[in-house]
Amino acid sequence: MSGSFFSAPILNQPYERLSRHWELDEAGLPTNQILNERRPASFITPIPAPTKTRQQRSLVFEGKAEQLATGNQQYDALPEINDLRKQLDLLRSLPSHDWRVTPETARLHQDWRHHQFSGIRPFFCQVEAAEAVIWLTEVAPREGKTGQRFLDHLEKANDASNPGLPRLASKLATGAGKTTVMAMLIAWQTINAIRHPRSRRFTKGFLVVTPGITIRDRLRVLRPNDPNSYYKSRELVPSDMLSLLERAKIIITNFHAFKLRETREISKAGRSSLRGHRGEVRTLETEGQMLRRVMPDLMGMRSVVAFNDERHHCYREKSSDSEEGDLKGDDRVEAKKNTESARLWVSGLEAVQRKLG
Repeated sequence: MSGSFFSAPILNQPYERLSRHWELDEAGLPTNQILNERRPASFITPIPAPTKTRQQRSLVFEGKAEQLATGNQQYDALPEINDLRKQLDLLRSLPSHDWRVTPETARLHQDWRHHQFSGIRPFFCQVEAAEAVIWLTEVAPREGKTGQRFLDHLEKANDASNPGLPRLASKLATGAGKTTVMAMLIAWQTINAIRHPRSRRFTKGFLVVTPGITIRDRLRVLRPNDPNSYYKSRELVPSDMLSLLERAKIIITNFHAFKLRETREISKAGRSSLRGHRGEVRTLETEGQMLRRVMPDLMGMRSVVAFNDERHHCYREKSSDSEEGDLKGDDRVEAKKNTESARLWVSGLEAVQRKLG
């Protein structure tokens, strides 16, 4: 099928599975040919044709990914991403009693897909993001070699980047509605944790970590008792299940809260004097004190789910890939600040992992 990309670039409806896409040439430019299938995941950014005589390079990232790959860490996740999409397509084609999930999960799935929403309806990409996490949690462990392949891939990636701290990323475009996805996942975990209290796959404790105050305040809608709570206002949970969410414990904080604080004020002279008499004086919080300050309602729980909003700010830096590099001036200062922020964020999560799981 052919047409004009520039006259009608949008081919799919936001509430339905993607079924068509514009073909791109090797430079990432549209050929005006429509392919009747979903575009495979790839690291290609289309670049407009150059308007000046100087040549403009297209950004094709597969080659860069190959350069970054090492014996211990591979950056090519595309086969797993595309194959996971196929597994989710298969799940949707089956009757709900064959999904191999709990009855509560199946009901939420059905509701997200088929409920007659009176207001804002979840986009396909939002439902698929939740489905992917649910499939990896509930279905993959029961799918033999098919499911184990994905779990092994995630385990190796986590061991290479943040050993001992299992993490899973959902990548959604700006404006796709990450907050709605977080609400869907909180509802799924909480309802199952209450209905299946012996299962270790579910919890009703949640730590939501944000990069700033503005985002933190915007996420108040994740609290079930908030006047604008998404669970009720966006109809993400059947009405007879809403009361279960009141038992969820949700802490929303900035990553800055993970920084250990002084427990008492001592002047430089006083500190120097005490050091001379007693050795080094410890005035900073311990990890346990910091966690009790940041997330008191979650202490004592056997496990929690941590949501990292805009998690690209949160990573464990390796000695070989310092962001500062050869940067100078303000660029170097900013890179150093980013590195310190990332280190604080991920070390806070590691503290939670050590104390709670």
